[in-house]
Amino acid sequence: MRTITIIAAVLLIISGPLFAQDDEKAKSLEFDTIAAVKTTPVKDQHISGTCWSYAATSFIETELLRMGKGSFDLSEMFFVKYAYMEKAKNYIQLHGKANFSQGGQAHDVTDVVKEFGMIPEEHYSGMIKGQELPDHRELEKALKGYLDGVLAAKGKGTTEVWFDGFKAILDVYLGTAPETFSHEGKKHKTKNFHNKIGFNPDDYVEITSFNHHPYYKPFRLEIPDNWDYSDYYNLPLDELMQIIDHAFENGFSVCWDGDVSEKFFEFAAGLAVVPVDESCPIEEFTAETAEQDIDQEMRQKHFGSFSTTDDHLMHLTAVIKDESGRKYYVTKNSWAADSNDNNGYLNMSESYLRLNTVAIMVHKDAIPDEIRKKLSF
Repeated sequence: MRTITIIAAVLLIISGPLFAQDDEKAKSLEFDTIAAVKTTPVKDQHISGTCWSYAATSFIETELLRMGKGSFDLSEMFFVKYAYMEKAKNYIQLHGKANFSQGGQAHDVTDVVKEFGMIPEEHYSGMIKGQELPDHRELEKALKGYLDGVLAAKGKGTTEVWFDGFKAILDVYLGTAPETFSHEGKKHKTKNFHNKIGFNPDDYVEITSFNHHPYYKPFRLEIPDNWDYSDYYNLPLDELMQIIDHAFENGFSVCWDGDVSEKFFEFAAGLAVVPVDESCPIEEFTAETAEQDIDQEMRQKHFGSFSTTDDHLMHLTAVIKDESGRKYYVTKNSWAADSNDNNGYLNMSESYLRLNTVAIMVHKDAIPDEIRKKLSF
């Protein structure tokens, strides 16, 4: 293992930066790498609430690397566009009594893959005309306003072409995705590209951990961005963490959904922790600083009181430990590589994950056999 001092150090794991920090904050922390996966470069979701697509796309790109399929730069906006179409149908069918926003979940991406396929960024960027990075403030208001107008006319002469109108707005803003494209000298159908390169969206599952539902059974996770009411497998917290560690031990990464609004989530410092002393400044956090012991009841209390909310999706790409042996999960964000001194990454402690993880997505083979048997798949 290799020891890293955060001051003026950049750790390179296989193809890209894992983390770096040239800052006085957390200056005494040193890390050893436990496990890391090869991943793709950090991207920038800019002014768009599409972290779910960026995180899950990074996760899929990393899976393709793991499986030896090659390096891909997939289009995040392709998934955003087609997810919006499904959200619109749901919103209208439920008379507007459903969530329609920019937010989403990791399964929104795999669901789009199943139905509509995937496409490299070079063939479909989905950028709004005049923009180099996504700014979806106007787009979201235009789409929502249109749908609310359709609802207002329901039963009063509503046409059958409302969905065509909705798609037309998306086409104007995000462009039309091609049905076919060329990749490495071969022509591919967008809808079947994932099959051609060997990516099976059915190989992936989402898992959570809350005690207001039975363990080892799926349930509808009650968060606003689970707009299609999908089920998540439910496990005790210790087993959820066991899956994350087992994944990295076996060369898999983890798509992470959780809360980043906590006081000690400090992206600028590249650190997310849960100190016992809540008055502890982040710049004074060291390997000797005690963290809170997070159990199932504390986690449930935070979720039930909305202290832990579904804020953000990111991609876990490595596990490291500090001098005291405390474990951290290296996390790839989608706020641009130059958005902090860690090249767009941060280190989340095990305590932080135990408290603030809402859900994860993993390959089924990343789950230990004894846990998988309990989940009956």
